[in-house]
Amino acid sequence: MSLVEPSGKNKLDDYENVVSREEIKKIRYLADRVQGSSVIHVNSTAFGGGVAEILHRLIPLMRDVGLNTSWGVIDGDLEFFTITKTKFHNGLQGEDVSLSKEEKEKYLQTNKMNAEKLNLDFDFVIIHDSQPLAIANYYSRKPWSKWIWRCHIDLSNPNPFIWEFVLKFIKLYDAAIFTMKDYVREDLEVRKIAIIPPSIDPLSDKNKPLPESQILSILEKYDVDPERPIITQVSRFDPWKDPLGAIDTYRLVKKEIPEVQLLLIASMAYDDPEGWYWYEKTARHAGNDYDIHLLTNMIGVGNVEVNAFQRASSVALLKSIREGFGLVVAEALWKGVPVVGSPVGGIPLQVIDGFNGFLVNNVKEAAEKIIYLLKHPEEAKRMGLNGINHVKKNFLIIRHLKDYLKLLIELKVT
Repeated sequence: MSLVEPSGKNKLDDYENVVSREEIKKIRYLADRVQGSSVIHVNSTAFGGGVAEILHRLIPLMRDVGLNTSWGVIDGDLEFFTITKTKFHNGLQGEDVSLSKEEKEKYLQTNKMNAEKLNLDFDFVIIHDSQPLAIANYYSRKPWSKWIWRCHIDLSNPNPFIWEFVLKFIKLYDAAIFTMKDYVREDLEVRKIAIIPPSIDPLSDKNKPLPESQILSILEKYDVDPERPIITQVSRFDPWKDPLGAIDTYRLVKKEIPEVQLLLIASMAYDDPEGWYWYEKTARHAGNDYDIHLLTNMIGVGNVEVNAFQRASSVALLKSIREGFGLVVAEALWKGVPVVGSPVGGIPLQVIDGFNGFLVNNVKEAAEKIIYLLKHPEEAKRMGLNGINHVKKNFLIIRHLKDYLKLLIELKVT
């Protein structure tokens, strides 16, 4: 395992202009009850995807309020991450996959190896998702240590064989965190269940305000025309995000509005080797259409660039088949951009149909709603303003920190 130093330098007082001073005082009051406690987050990558993105901003805040917080990233080879993505991640979200004896052994050996390397003698150990889940089976934990499993994916209809395999490890934890109540399985026997939706940081490079000149400069660099409508989908190249369906939606829109452009934006993460296969599949589906832009970190698209593209967008799209939460929805709404998304996972928590965007069931419906928004800019603007207020109330990192503190307090006293 490697210890990661988060890139964020944010402090709680930085958010006084975002939330009330009274709210910040409440958070500091809560933090006093676990002051000096040691916490470690463990996950599978320091870059790419929502988990790493949150930790880069959440950990500095946890430190600022008095928690001795660390971040560890597990070691694993390509075979391990291929198994955890194609079998565990996909299987837990319902795909019909099987797990061979050799694949189980590889998963267990890698977790055992990490358990032997790690120092997890912390007051609170927070393990994220399935990749490091089985570490709890091999680590000789201290009796005073509380272990928490944080699930970021949609567990509403898991493959029963994969679920049965991981369930025995989840039961080793003192608490489990889920994004929605719908993800909590009836056969899950954990002492404490917490429902904590993810969040975005309004002060991060991906979400902070940008000057118009910087936005235009970034669009020019990547040959995106600011004078023409832009549809943007920010998501991994992944079967569950349905990038092919996003292209099909765009093509229907283009028949009605020929000048429209599509941006498909992703970070290629180390723990997702399947991403390259889906990138190539998406590129083939896009063909030679000059108005479809595939934009990744491999060509310099980082957080600031994503910010600029989202702010320049007319409509944000998330054509997911399954979705744990979909941070990119909150990101777009925070920038005043209406979202057209599938009614799956955490998307309906964020998109209130007809209020700040639309929920759609197929490509045809998605195209119809996008066309409506492009042809009714005042209505799109109204929805965008509604989106800002909805995110401010529910999905900012200050609320996320507060929820974590409440859970740690509860575990400490029990």
